[in-house]
Amino acid sequence: MAAANLRPTPSSASVSGRMSRQRRRDTAPEVQIRRLLHAAGLRFRVTWPVPGMPRRSMDIAFTRAKVAVFVDGCFWHACPEHATKPVANSEWWAEKLAKNQMRDVATNAHLRAAGWEVVRVWEHEDPRTAADRIRAIVKPVVDSV
Repeated sequence: MAAANLRPTPSSASVSGRMSRQRRRDTAPEVQIRRLLHAAGLRFRVTWPVPGMPRRSMDIAFTRAKVAVFVDGCFWHACPEHATKPVANSEWWAEKLAKNQMRDVATNAHLRAAGWEVVRVWEHEDPRTAADRIRAIVKPVVDSV
């Protein structure tokens, strides 16, 4: 493995502990959005594999409507409003976050080429607004089936 890909030494035990406790799924924004969508009568799959892309999954998938929803964390996906640039191990983090963004772009393109609609929601977005946006995309397709 190249030296640039090796994980750096954590800057402190507290940072290491905090980062290791970060949820990969079922984050508070995801759960809130799912509750609102379910209350609106929509049914979906959770952590559904992206077809043809191993190790990638949609946070919320409407498989019949072919709508993929991703709830992106501001730090991990470099939100233009809330992204932070870690001072410790800054070069490693810059590369890591840039790769995350490139992976998101590739995933979007792959899904769109396969006929899926892709919805990206930032964790800081109001859950009701996000759920309304998702419902507006999914409902017409579900109603026509």
